Amino acid sequence: MKKYIGGRIVRAILSIFIVTVIAMTMIYTLIPRKLIFKTDPNYQKVASKTDDRARYMNTAYERLGYITFEEQGDMCKAYAKDNYDACMEADSSYINEIVEEHYSDYTIKRYKGTGLVYATKDQPIASIVFNFFKNMIVIDHPYRVNDPSNPDLERKIYWGTDYNGLPALMGSGTEHKYLIYFDSSFPFVHQNIISINLGQSYPSYAYVDIIKVISQGQGSEKSTVQKFETGIESTSAVIQHSCTYKNTKNLDKLDTNKFLDNYAQCDTMKKDPSMIGTSMLFGVLGLCIAYIIAVPCGMLMASYKGKLFDHIGTVWINFMIAVPSLAFIFFGRQIFYLLGFPLAFPTYGAQDVRSYIPAVVVLGLLNTGSLMLWTRRYMLDQASADYVKFARAKGLSQNEIYRKHIMRNAIIPMVHNLPANIILTITGAVLTETVFAIPGTGKLLPDAISEHNNSMIVALTALYTSLSIMSVLLGDILMTLVDPRIKLTDDGGTN
Repeated sequence: MKKYIGGRIVRAILSIFIVTVIAMTMIYTLIPRKLIFKTDPNYQKVASKTDDRARYMNTAYERLGYITFEEQGDMCKAYAKDNYDACMEADSSYINEIVEEHYSDYTIKRYKGTGLVYATKDQPIASIVFNFFKNMIVIDHPYRVNDPSNPDLERKIYWGTDYNGLPALMGSGTEHKYLIYFDSSFPFVHQNIISINLGQSYPSYAYVDIIKVISQGQGSEKSTVQKFETGIESTSAVIQHSCTYKNTKNLDKLDTNKFLDNYAQCDTMKKDPSMIGTSMLFGVLGLCIAYIIAVPCGMLMASYKGKLFDHIGTVWINFMIAVPSLAFIFFGRQIFYLLGFPLAFPTYGAQDVRSYIPAVVVLGLLNTGSLMLWTRRYMLDQASADYVKFARAKGLSQNEIYRKHIMRNAIIPMVHNLPANIILTITGAVLTETVFAIPGTGKLLPDAISEHNNSMIVALTALYTSLSIMSVLLGDILMTLVDPRIKLTDDGGTN
């Protein structure tokens, strides 16, 4: 079994790689790159200024990995430090020699206003793909920080205590101060040593790490009374365990009042859950409602096949299959509105239980039709098996047969889909979240496509592919736990 799981994991990683490469190739070669500025309000502000527009565009292209971009100032610093002022003249001999010697494979242009040179070079798609995967796993270490203003920075990893007096693995010269720490939030032990980098979002959430976009809290800041390293107490929303290194030249008085070192760049606590947290909350609650309703109903339909309850259940299944999901969602929202519930999630916000009930119930009911259908089908398939006939011949009652034998075998295929149903709640429910204005992950991918947020599209493609593939493997493993007779093998998957 271990050999089989190892092989499945290798194949899963290969599949994720192939899907992501295909998506990146299509996005970065077939879609005009200039479209990324279509919804960028900052670009519109500089659109009338030729030099500013060129600088803004090329800076964005470089940050997103499309090109390498260098201006005359960069060239002179690199190759003419001793004659920097003379090199910075619009048509100096220095810059002409530098361009000829070091930038022969670049596209050379001049700013119309100043006459200064800038150089650009397109990154081949192979380099874009390579850099994406090379930088995906980030490991923090004592030599990660480079701060010329702090040459005496001590570089080490050591055990210490955090601001709460709890033990923590800490670093100096690392990006994060707290590498391993403890707190009261599940799973109680946290780490900043290994992190995932899926790129930066642009133009929406301009240049914010995509992982932070989907995993950090939302809404207004939530402040609490905190004690900082310097000993002062103040009301603050700062998450001290998240603090990263801040260059010495960027430190201000507020930083030095609270912190004893350069680890002063911190995230802030928000009142509302993250996008992933919001989608998972709605998804898991909706899934619970669906299973609580659908599985017993499907079992009863199978038990009373051809009778009144089976006919009523069949009508419901056909209704849920026939009615468009969007129409059902709008209908459900209107019913709840008549009952006094809000039309949209933001009406009362994440702190009010009334915000959750309409969407959760609608989302749960949407899934009942297919679950009832398959539960009924699995139960009927097992009811006609030979072992059921043998059980009847032994004199077991119908109730015992269904409870002890049929249900035990019928539940196996339902269990296989359970991990996928739970894990994929992270991806959100696009229609439900849109109609109820829920700030989850459901709208992220459609919005990224409409806004030409290419890095977000690639990141979500890689993330969703990973979740889908791994959930299937977890479903196989869960089946073996429910029924030890099933063995995972290389020759056929399951036996």
